[in-house]
Amino acid sequence: MAKLLFRLRHVPDDEAAEVRDLLTAHNISFYETSAGNWGISMPGLWLHRDADYPQARSLLDDYQAERQQRMRAQYEADRAAGTADTLLTLLRQDPARVIAYLFIIVVVAAISILVFY
Repeated sequence: MAKLLFRLRHVPDDEAAEVRDLLTAHNISFYETSAGNWGISMPGLWLHRDADYPQARSLLDDYQAERQQRMRAQYEADRAAGTADTLLTLLRQDPARVIAYLFIIVVVAAISILVFY
């Protein structure tokens, strides 16, 4: 029976490709499901054989720890170089979206607080 190894919802394309390559490199048989036409199904990577799960889980855990360190180092380098995204840079790039998000936050906070008064 198939066993879910890795959920793909909200996963960057490069990370998903690296996980696929990792499984392929170690000859672990898997298949992928998509979110479907309406995006309500669960996209993921599934193993064909349950017996492959411990090895695949171990490989995936090691990969994710390495990726976390790599992404954190990249963020720190971007931050030191002054190229990391900040609220001010996002406001300059897309002011309408930032203002809309701030408005939604204020409305939700107001509704949450006004319930008690």
